[in-house]
Amino acid sequence: MAQSVGIKDVARAAGVSVGTVSNVINRPDSVATETRARVLSAIDRLGYVRSESARQLRAGRSRIMGLLVLDMGNPFFVDVARGAERAAREAGLGVMVCNSAESAGEEAEYLSLFAEQRVRGVLLTPADATGRNIESFRRHGIPFVLVDRVSEGTAECSVSVDDVAGGALAVRHLIDAGHRSIAYVSGPPGFTQVRDRRTGALTALAEAGLGPERLRELPTERLDVAAGRDAGARLLGLADRPTAVFCANDLLALGVLQAMYAAGVGVPDDLAIVGYDDIEFAAAAAVPLTSVRQPAVTMGALAAEMLLEETEEGHESGKRAHEHRRVVLQPELVVRRSSLSAR
Repeated sequence: MAQSVGIKDVARAAGVSVGTVSNVINRPDSVATETRARVLSAIDRLGYVRSESARQLRAGRSRIMGLLVLDMGNPFFVDVARGAERAAREAGLGVMVCNSAESAGEEAEYLSLFAEQRVRGVLLTPADATGRNIESFRRHGIPFVLVDRVSEGTAECSVSVDDVAGGALAVRHLIDAGHRSIAYVSGPPGFTQVRDRRTGALTALAEAGLGPERLRELPTERLDVAAGRDAGARLLGLADRPTAVFCANDLLALGVLQAMYAAGVGVPDDLAIVGYDDIEFAAAAAVPLTSVRQPAVTMGALAAEMLLEETEEGHESGKRAHEHRRVVLQPELVVRRSSLSAR
C-alpha cells in the first residue's frame, strides 16, 4: 500500500522547514513568492493532502456539521439538505449527510459516528419515537437542532412547520369541494408529523360540523411510494370507499395515484387526492397533485444558521450563552387538478 505523504515529506522535497510549509498552507501571504511556489510545487508533485483531523485537534472544533434525515429518497429532505448546505458553505463549513431510512437503529449508529468524528453540531430529524437516541447523544455535549420536529420539553433549538395547520388546510379544501367521506393515508403512527396532520384533519372536520368517523385512517409502515400503492389497494377494497384521500406526504399520494390509475379509477372525478410537502414531482405527476407546501430549503437553512450561532457563541465565550429557539413556519396549500372534481 502507498504510504501517505506528510508535511515533513513536503518540507524535505522543497528544501524548507516544516514551519514554512505550514505557513504556505495556512498563511500564504507571509511567505516569499519564490519559496511559496517551490512548496506548492512539492505539494502538487507529492500529492500531499492536509490532515483535517489534525487541524481540528489543534483548532479545538470541526469544520463539519452532520445532517441526519429520515429518507434521502424523499425530495423534501433533499431540499432540506440543500438549504443547510448553502448556509454551512457561506460559513466555510461542510455538511456530512446521512440517511436513517426511518430506522431507530441506523439513527443510533450515525449519531455514534458523528460523536466519533466530533462534528461541529448536528441537524436531526429523529426516527426514534422514544427519544432514547437523542438522550444518548446529548451526553457527548455536541449541539444539535431538530429539523421538521418541534422541540417540546427539550433544551435544543428546532425548526418545523405547523403540521396541525397543514392538515387542516388539506381537509378544509376537500370539505369545501363537497367531500364528506375522507381517507387519511397516514404513515407510521410514531411520527409526530403524522399525528399532527391527523389532528389538523380532525379539526377541519369539526369546524364543518362533521364527526371524526368521517376520517378513515389507513396507516402505513413507511412514507414512500410503495407504501402509498399498498394503501391505494386497500382503499380500492373498501365497500364504502371515501370520495377523497389526504396523504401524510407526497410520496404516499403519488403511490395512491398510481394505484388508482392502474385500477381505472378517475382522479379527481372518482377520487380526489391531496398530498403534503409539495415536492417537485407533485406538479409533474400525470395528474398534477394538490399538496400542502412546506418551505423545506428555508427549514434547512434556518436550522444550520441556528446551529452555527450556537457553536460560534459557545466557542468564543467558553460557555453556552446561546438562547434556544423554536421556529414554527406556516404551510401553504397549493391547489392542482388532483382535487378539482366537479362534485
